[in-house]
Amino acid sequence: MRNTFLSTGIALLASLVVAAGQGSQAANESLWEAARAGDITRITAALEQGAGINAKARYDVTALTFAAGNGRLDAVKLLVARGADVNARDTFYRARAAEMASTNGYTEVAVFLVQNGSDADGALASGVQGNQETLVRAALAGQVTRQGLQAAVSMAGMMRRETLVPLIRAVLDKLPPEAAPAFAVSPASLPKYVGTYRDNGTGLTMTVTLDNGTLMSQLSGQPAVRLVPTAENVFRILEVSATLTFSERGGLMESIALVQGPANLTFARITRDAAAAAAAAAPAPARPAPPAVVPRATGPRNWPAFRGDGAAGNGDGQRAVTEWDVTSGKNIKWKTAIPGIATSSPVVWGDRVFAVTAISKAGDNTFKTGLYGDVKPVDDLSEHQWKIYSLDKASGKILWERTAITMAPRTKRHPKGSQASSTPVTDGRRVIAVFGSAGVMVAWDFNGTELWRVDLGVLDSGWFFDPNFQWGHSSSPIIYRNSVILQADVQKNSYIAAWDVATGKQLWKTPRSDEISTWGTPTIARTSEGRDEIVTNGTKIRGYDPATGKQLWTLGPNSEITIGTPVVGNGLIFVTGGYPPVRPIYAIRPGAGGDIALPKGQESSQAIAWSNMTEGTYIPTPLVYGRYLFTLNINGVVSAYNPETGQSAFRGRVGTGGSFSASPIAADGRLYVASEDGEIYVLDAGEGLTQVAKNDMKEVIMATPAISDGVIVVRTLGHLYGIGR
Repeated sequence: MRNTFLSTGIALLASLVVAAGQGSQAANESLWEAARAGDITRITAALEQGAGINAKARYDVTALTFAAGNGRLDAVKLLVARGADVNARDTFYRARAAEMASTNGYTEVAVFLVQNGSDADGALASGVQGNQETLVRAALAGQVTRQGLQAAVSMAGMMRRETLVPLIRAVLDKLPPEAAPAFAVSPASLPKYVGTYRDNGTGLTMTVTLDNGTLMSQLSGQPAVRLVPTAENVFRILEVSATLTFSERGGLMESIALVQGPANLTFARITRDAAAAAAAAAPAPARPAPPAVVPRATGPRNWPAFRGDGAAGNGDGQRAVTEWDVTSGKNIKWKTAIPGIATSSPVVWGDRVFAVTAISKAGDNTFKTGLYGDVKPVDDLSEHQWKIYSLDKASGKILWERTAITMAPRTKRHPKGSQASSTPVTDGRRVIAVFGSAGVMVAWDFNGTELWRVDLGVLDSGWFFDPNFQWGHSSSPIIYRNSVILQADVQKNSYIAAWDVATGKQLWKTPRSDEISTWGTPTIARTSEGRDEIVTNGTKIRGYDPATGKQLWTLGPNSEITIGTPVVGNGLIFVTGGYPPVRPIYAIRPGAGGDIALPKGQESSQAIAWSNMTEGTYIPTPLVYGRYLFTLNINGVVSAYNPETGQSAFRGRVGTGGSFSASPIAADGRLYVASEDGEIYVLDAGEGLTQVAKNDMKEVIMATPAISDGVIVVRTLGHLYGIGR
């Protein structure tokens, strides 16, 4: 769903719709599936078999919302004729069917629903956000309220919907004079709300000002909006249906709780005593600085999996350069074109670089970067080739390429994803790649000879709200001793499994039947007693015995969409989630058992060293480096914590912001942070995050770079680069 006010563009992802509600369970499930497909015959049959017309699936989604969100107009008409509630709202996004249709671009469906009684205010707001004049006109012809009109005209002005403003204003001006507000704040009390507040999890700032007796709120560069009081210390932002609740102490407002749909953020007032925190919103200064971490001397190091060994992202002692220039060729050792598109990362072993790609026969390389919330996948199911490339690390020469499989994808992909999103893994003898929508895992030796392949079936990962919105699988395999392990969290029948790394024979498979789609990669952690355990992210964080697959422990709650990979450092396991309903950071002690969820109000326990339920990050994997745990938000805010206590150390914004999906890595006291726009920032890994260099690759970057023996391997959408002296 759109989120104009927050505009953090939290790219949506994930899962299985579970049945609930009236009518027969089987009939209800049949109805929901038929509604998503727009199958009139099956809808009719399901209703005749006893399905409830308003039966509620997961998050109280009804068949009407499924049909509307997929643009199935004929199905919507049938369901409405049979008595479907056009104003039923789900419990996650709080959206009606008309608003879901509008958000997904199905204006005709939304108009029909408004004409048949759907709430005009909600449709008007959605029409303004989507710049859908037809829907706006339909809503204005309905039972729109003064409050809805005021919110819509303000939103239209804020979003520069120049053709819509006069339409809404004309209806608003015809209303009789407005009655006195039901609640008002005394003018003498208004100044206590004024100030600047920050949400530490996202790095967003909110500034509250007083303009001619009216409180105004402005969020991180967004246009200012009016705060409408509804109760003591409670205000509404009409334009985006958000509620702000101020907390007061000693006559001064300390914080603001913002609730908008599933988003729940807490903004703490920035005081004079917190000047350092206020300065963190500014770009990191560009000036030379000594390394914050003294690198240990090491020999050449491999980078065998996603973000290196154990996803640690540590390139110390590998002689990584900090500055290069793709235009002049400074420190560019080589550049090799790779056809197709892929968001998977390169891996390195010895003198070899490995990378995978997917090539569409239709040539559809549609890709959308930035901070947005679109859920519709790219509709390209043409024949694809899934390939792996082996390159010489010194020259970038392609030594061999192999086609793993040629077929039409079994699932679609997210516009910010690819059909080759899983990073391969190698142990120096073989390289193994997973291609989720082709449903295969293949192993080759270093000469390109295929050793074995495994049929994985369809790895269908997608939006938790509606499984029709497929986004593609991206969890990467890892190698542990004699096994290769894969986390396969999909729409139905999720699991984790291990295969013999030499033969491909399955060693064990453990169902994760209650897990929805996730996109992170497993990690291996070791206890002080020497016990190893697999750790996975998800709606529940879990530990497994890598020898047997037996589940050892679980921890919740967590975000509904999880992408980051667990990481190990300072004797702890760090896991983050950055999507509603909670955005946690957990620091877990290895060796736990059973359900280790924290009691309400408790932040630590014997199994959990510390937790923070509001500052977790969404896509990038956290990094333990030097004295700090670093997290990177998708809007470019880097936060540093004491890894042992969770105490916030400092934070700063990378460059001037933007969108960030690649995970941060580190080398020789520096952080390397790549933006989607292709700029790789090199920062001092100490307090202040001083910018050492900014290197523009001039292409989109979604993949995490690799560092090995004097070479930084960078993957853009179209090329692999070797960077070094």
